[in-house]
Amino acid sequence: MIYYIADCHFYHGALNDKMDKRGFGSAEEMNEYMIEKWNSKVTKADTVVVLGDLSLGNVDETNELIHRLNGKLCLIKGNHDKFVDKPGLDLDRFEWIDNYREITDSQKKVVCCHYPIPFYEGQYRKRHNGDPKAFMLYGHVHETRDEALMKRIINMIQETPYVPIGSEHEGQIPCNMINCFCMKSDYTPLTLLEWISLERELGNRE
Repeated sequence: MIYYIADCHFYHGALNDKMDKRGFGSAEEMNEYMIEKWNSKVTKADTVVVLGDLSLGNVDETNELIHRLNGKLCLIKGNHDKFVDKPGLDLDRFEWIDNYREITDSQKKVVCCHYPIPFYEGQYRKRHNGDPKAFMLYGHVHETRDEALMKRIINMIQETPYVPIGSEHEGQIPCNMINCFCMKSDYTPLTLLEWISLERELGNRE
């Protein structure tokens, strides 16, 4: 099974009372809660794609962390993942580390980047029943003003008409982007299909 999650920010205690306002009593309490949620879902045989900003800890702290987390780890580098370039990091714990990666999951292309990309590879491709063939998964913007702006951009793209090549009928531009911010899933890595379902559920609440 492949799971996805973004912006865990292990060891980043300031997020408990600033920006995210996560509300934990300390970074240690936050870390333990996130590790418990992660390991309650992910087995050692599973793969987890972290869409950036895994840890603000130093190399020793991050090494301890990644050995406590279940699953095969894949990391899309975030702007806060400074540990990646430091000597002593246990690189063997990662299947791969990259700035951008396209993978296949559930017969769909998944475009993975820490930063949202409104126009991504495979965006216009659909199956005969209209289901999208590609999704863009991102992080970075948490639930901030930037994410609110990103949602407006996504809505604007989706409302823009166009005529697909080889068709006489007008449609709207597809834009299937999901912010895999950890707080949206209660700090639990989710599969692509689970993120799609959660995104629809959250959208219906708005």
